[in-house]
Amino acid sequence: MGEKLGEGKTKEVFDMDEDHVLLKFKDSITAGDGLKKDEMEGKGILNAQTSAILFRLLEKEGIKTHYVGMKDERTMIVKKLSMIPVEVVARNIATGSIVKRLPIKEGEVFNPPIVEFFLKDDARHDPLLNYSHMEYFKLMNRKEANESEEIIKRAINVISDYIKKRGLILFDLKLEFGRIDGEMIVGDEISLDSMRVRSPNGDIYDKDLYRRGESLEKVKSRYQEFLRLISN
Repeated sequence: MGEKLGEGKTKEVFDMDEDHVLLKFKDSITAGDGLKKDEMEGKGILNAQTSAILFRLLEKEGIKTHYVGMKDERTMIVKKLSMIPVEVVARNIATGSIVKRLPIKEGEVFNPPIVEFFLKDDARHDPLLNYSHMEYFKLMNRKEANESEEIIKRAINVISDYIKKRGLILFDLKLEFGRIDGEMIVGDEISLDSMRVRSPNGDIYDKDLYRRGESLEKVKSRYQEFLRLISN
């Protein structure tokens, strides 16, 4: 590993060369803006491998990402991006915060998907943003916001179709973006920490299990099962 450039709740970033960094996935699992935290042995490997498969899937469909390859089973080689501190969320089916904030019922279907923007700010609980907010804070201009919206709509359709063939349903998806020479590129990770996946009978495969107080063993088993399904 080169020089450590930064560390978040679930990943560490290390220098590699002029154009690339290493993204090392930790075993930490968190919820409630980091207020709840545990170590789940092997989680970093599961999320790194899941992300690699889904990044390759998006690349195959013409969606540009920062993914280059794997250094080891939990460390990803990625393009060096100027990351934007905004979470872009696309929702196929209503669950989570949207049913608390708006008069929308759990399980309502959105066609086309609803896209929302949130500021990455744990202290303020990731507040909702609109285009004007993002322009004011110089996070994204209107063109970039529109572009990220179109990219995540394509991405959620691609991933939805992929996991549907494996008997699962994608409720929502969170992406983060960065820039290379002004171009918007999908960065960070795509794992069960950043999307909600259910079976047709309602079994939960994602981090909502942890949020709801299920055991780490059950959470890990679902993460393992999901990786097994998307690997085939």
